Amino acid sequence: MAERSKFQQKIIKNYYDNRESIALQRVQELVTELYLTEGKKRDKHWKSLASHLEKLGVKQEQIDHLIAQNNPELVARLVEKLGKDS
Repeated sequence: MAERSKFQQKIIKNYYDNRESIALQRVQELVTELYLTEGKKRDKHWKSLASHLEKLGVKQEQIDHLIAQNNPELVARLVEKLGKDS
């Protein structure tokens, strides 16, 4: 495997340093998508949202509850809280 350049190393380091804020931003985008979509696409967004919430350290029980409720407003409140904590 080839050695990474300093530029590549810096990009990788910055990604891992900002991984939490990247996940939070993606969750915010997915909340918007949940409001706008229906059917299979909405289910896909819920699955993606669950994986990003896990990255943010949200407990699995809470994620399961949000999915069961199928209410984007609840997720939006959680995202607001997570944004204030960051």
